[in-house]
Amino acid sequence: MTVAVKDNICTKSLPTTCSSRMLENFVSPFDATVVSLLSDGGAEVIGKANCDEFGMGSLNIHSVHGPVVNPFGLRETSDEQRPVERRSAGGSSGGSAAAVAAGFCDAALGTDTGGSVRLPASYCGVVGFKPSYGIVSRWGVVSFADSLDCVGVLGKDVPTVRRVYRAISAYDRKDPTAAPPHVRKRAARACSSRLQQLNGRLSGLRIGVPQEYFPTELQPSVVDSARRALEKLRAEGATIIPVSLPSTPYALSAYYVISSAEASSNLARYDGIEYGSRVQPPPGANLTKTANVYAHTRSSGFGKEVQRRMLLGTYALCADAFENYFLQAQRVRTLIKSDFDRIFSIPSPLGSPTSRHTDRPDQGVDVIIHPSAIQTAPRLPGDAGAETSAPASLDAYVQDVLTVPASLAGLPALGVPTGQGSDGWPIGVSVVGQWGSDELVLRVGEVIESCHA
Repeated sequence: MTVAVKDNICTKSLPTTCSSRMLENFVSPFDATVVSLLSDGGAEVIGKANCDEFGMGSLNIHSVHGPVVNPFGLRETSDEQRPVERRSAGGSSGGSAAAVAAGFCDAALGTDTGGSVRLPASYCGVVGFKPSYGIVSRWGVVSFADSLDCVGVLGKDVPTVRRVYRAISAYDRKDPTAAPPHVRKRAARACSSRLQQLNGRLSGLRIGVPQEYFPTELQPSVVDSARRALEKLRAEGATIIPVSLPSTPYALSAYYVISSAEASSNLARYDGIEYGSRVQPPPGANLTKTANVYAHTRSSGFGKEVQRRMLLGTYALCADAFENYFLQAQRVRTLIKSDFDRIFSIPSPLGSPTSRHTDRPDQGVDVIIHPSAIQTAPRLPGDAGAETSAPASLDAYVQDVLTVPASLAGLPALGVPTGQGSDGWPIGVSVVGQWGSDELVLRVGEVIESCHA
């Protein structure tokens, strides 16, 4: 199997630049755990994939290497109504999704912080999987937001994604955020028990459809595609149940506060003295202050989007804003987790046995299904490069509105293509399950894939 690796995952045989000038000459002395596991299993790493700088972005335009162009629009077609055009591959793992969609590799590794695997999968028409937080090792992954980052898998189909996921989901002592073995076993037992009850069929599967995941911004063709997918699952024997996740409208705001705050902390190490490329201060600069020594390095090494998020995160962590922003965002995150725990029939393996609300499958849903993105792939804002062509509006920041809740709750989520929108570009749906129910999510995704084959 051939595999591409996102440029923020360490490889000792290839540079790891995080698509940033700050690390343009960095070559890691070791492989990330996920890369070692794949190599030991016989996979061939064919190269590194472009990404948004340090994983910050939804359109993959914030890269020192330039934007990633969605290969779907570059394919030759006999349909004269769909001309060749340059559209986004999604971000931040756009290079990984584009490599799979273009047929360069069988699968690719990406990272998902708030939807950075599932959004590119939807835009490029491939399968993208974000495992439960803590199942796949993050050792050797350059940090953006430690409590959100997950190594994800993109592939041409669900069986390929499952094969890669099983190869990289081993417990790693080197990763302090890894779920311990006893929690993994508890989750595996609960998931296996539910799969055995289903006995390989969808009869008895309860699928939740959250009303908050169908905002007015959704393109009509995206809604129609999701409805068709649900109808096909109903025809296979699944039960469709409306559910409500009332904290969802606050998820995007909480995500940007938390992720930016953690990014501000993580990226403080890149000062040109300890880590990162160094830019010498100009002649005559006042070097008696430490900040003056590394300010030139950070201003030159970090792109505008990274600087923007670091400033936001630093403000959220300051004494005047900590209570009103960062702690409030963490409270919202707790509410979002509680919303998911309330609707799922499988209790969370992360909680104590006394906190489980029910063990009866008929008092909750097994998975939820919702559109992966609010639209098909947007057009690239320009060809000149990331920083000069970045959108002036907030549109780029709302692309993740449907994907961040699962990230904040640390839940497994799988993006599966379900056809094309009214403009002829790919669209997909996402399957989200309880923490540790990764195999159940993949199984449901496999059925959706077969229905749309």
